[in-house]
Amino acid sequence: MADPIHSAPQHRAAEFLPKIITVWREGYHWSDLRADAMAGLSVAIVALPLSMAIAIASGLGPERGLFTAIVGGFIVSALGGSRYQIGGPAGAFIVGVSACVAQIGVPGLMVATFLSGFILMAAGGLKLGSYVKFLPYPVTIGFTSGIAVIIFTSQIKELLGLHLAGAEPPAVLDKLGALWVARDTLSGQAMAVALVTIVTLQTIKKLRPHWPNLAMAVVGVSLAVWALHLPLDLVGDRFGTLPRFLPAPVWPDLSWEMIQRSLPFALQFSLLGAITGLLSAQVADGLSGNHHRPAIELFAEGAANIAVAFFGGVYATGAVARTVTNHSAGAKGPVAGMLHAVFVLGFMLALAPLVSFVPMAVFAGLLSVVAWNMAGKAQFWMLLRTSRSDAVIVIVTFLLVVFRDLTEGIVVGFALAGLVFLQRMSHSAVIDTGEDADRADRVVVRLSGPYFFGAAAQTGAVLDQIAEHPRHFVLDLTALDYVDSSGARALDLLALRTQRKGGQMVLLGVRPSQRRVLEKAGLAPPLVRYVETLAELDSAP
Repeated sequence: MADPIHSAPQHRAAEFLPKIITVWREGYHWSDLRADAMAGLSVAIVALPLSMAIAIASGLGPERGLFTAIVGGFIVSALGGSRYQIGGPAGAFIVGVSACVAQIGVPGLMVATFLSGFILMAAGGLKLGSYVKFLPYPVTIGFTSGIAVIIFTSQIKELLGLHLAGAEPPAVLDKLGALWVARDTLSGQAMAVALVTIVTLQTIKKLRPHWPNLAMAVVGVSLAVWALHLPLDLVGDRFGTLPRFLPAPVWPDLSWEMIQRSLPFALQFSLLGAITGLLSAQVADGLSGNHHRPAIELFAEGAANIAVAFFGGVYATGAVARTVTNHSAGAKGPVAGMLHAVFVLGFMLALAPLVSFVPMAVFAGLLSVVAWNMAGKAQFWMLLRTSRSDAVIVIVTFLLVVFRDLTEGIVVGFALAGLVFLQRMSHSAVIDTGEDADRADRVVVRLSGPYFFGAAAQTGAVLDQIAEHPRHFVLDLTALDYVDSSGARALDLLALRTQRKGGQMVLLGVRPSQRRVLEKAGLAPPLVRYVETLAELDSAP
């Protein structure tokens, strides 16, 4: 039998144990390595075009997405707490990263990513990752749907081949206004190429779901554009030729002024990174039946972003689509994710010069599909029909994310969900009243459920009315689940009112933990009397 004194510290230590060590202890063989190599290759084929597209949509060169997939992806898998998690750039960060680059430049982005790494490591050390599961579902759907809309609107310019007179505004409404002004520059060829890309992606996915539709669409449509000599904007026209290897690591600009300007973005990245990374790990758990370790997963994501900042990457987090691909491809453990990073590096060495010939409209079509898949349309509609409160939460979160700010949308949505929860819980405290058949001067009230500040406000008037006349007002708390300081204070005021009327409050069946809360609020003898059974009260003089 396990020693309970030593098992608890061992369990706490296991929360910080990387999953790769667990896999190694279970026994790792050549057959597992072969399976992980094939899975890693499959994920790398998906990650290659997607990483570049996300970086471009964030206002950066495509090579920075590859740097993130290589450096961040390797570290997330090597140090993380999920068996199947794949790290790299994620579509959810396009909004925040592009805003950061627009306001404080690429050096500021590196500082924000660097600071966020330490914030995530601290969150992992404090085991805050376990609280992500409490994020309300309407908030999750609201902010992911809002991000999907922003991603799509950011690609309209390339989808239609528009040319703006100045820089593209970051705000959605301003952006749409500027695009409308530039409507005369619409390119039918760019629109056709984007449409063909979208149709190709969806057709391959439907007819051959296990084929790498992203890579096939990018290569196939790009070759067609080259063969037809279509005059479209290419990646090379915008960003030049991609480097063929990782850059030398460079320290971020950690001046006090830059830290102050970068910190708000670092906090936003940390919040979104924790949510997206751990939600991705939960998706992998649902597919595999395994359980990830949120503490070490956050720690690994933090370490990955510190490293990414040195190499000029975007932002690394768990990516749901690549994680699902990894599991579906037959991965056995985190080695698959590490090999995916190695394969991306190999592709970069071999194919970097060719990326310059990919039309921008192709990546715009790819990201439009990403936005469509990310939108959660069925879930959004389901929440609108489920209840009025869920509909309000998901709509408010969605609108704030699209038209105001991502962090503001999450915080306000979470606050609304909290208010709804408190309102519902305030009605869960049940009062069962009835006079005692043996004693006419005594009334027994059974209080069950949680008794906190919301419930106290709902039930206070009822209890006040019941406690008006009897000499002994017995409050049976045997079935009480929880009492907080506000609930205890309400009972204390009720006891004082009963005492002024010439009676006494009797508390029946109070648990020791609840009694400590009540006594700290002033509910102590002689104001109240604690009894275990009514027989004790009957035997009293």
